[in-house]
Amino acid sequence: MSISSKLIQIAVFSCALTASASAQTHQHDHGHSHDHAHGAETNKKTAAKGFFADTDVKDRSLSDWEGDWQSIYPLLQNGALDEVMAHKAEQKKDKTADEYKQYYDAGYKTNIDRMVIKDDAFTFYQDGKNYSAQYKYDGYKILTYKAGNRGVRYLFTKQQGAAQAPGFIQFSDHIIAPKKVSHFHIYFGNDGHEKLSEELHNWPTYFPSKWKSKTIVHDLMHH
Repeated sequence: MSISSKLIQIAVFSCALTASASAQTHQHDHGHSHDHAHGAETNKKTAAKGFFADTDVKDRSLSDWEGDWQSIYPLLQNGALDEVMAHKAEQKKDKTADEYKQYYDAGYKTNIDRMVIKDDAFTFYQDGKNYSAQYKYDGYKILTYKAGNRGVRYLFTKQQGAAQAPGFIQFSDHIIAPKKVSHFHIYFGNDGHEKLSEELHNWPTYFPSKWKSKTIVHDLMHH
């Protein structure tokens, strides 16, 4: 890069105030207002920031999320992510580190500590026990936010399995076409996809189970 070409540094954010779903059959989102603190990037409007054309959104299969995943909520609770909260406070200067921690506590909160996704099945690990269910892809839902950006949620509906497994699951990961992911946000519910798409404040977040907390902290601060 030449000296004359200056990089405008911004903190990537996903803004979610009150979302209104676009009237589309195929639909998905990233509807919460959390900030990933993804480091220095240009101000180019990208899909990761919620700017894309409808025609850019593609169907995805569950294989994009296949793997063994850990919730990072326990890491927030035990202080392992305090460095991330302090970094956010320093970069954005709109909240204290403690206020960011409270915000993410609501966002990350879940009692499902681990998930294993393989083929069409989810195995959920909760309170020392596990249970499984099979799901089918139900398209995607595009959500539009008051801030002007948008998000996509990929929808999966339970077909059979454990009664305690959620009836409806939605993925949100800043990606709008087939691609393997390194982390994601997920929404669980039993009242249908339309109702679940209104949830903007709780978005349990999962990283590979094999990742150590230090690796997760680095990813959250520099991804």
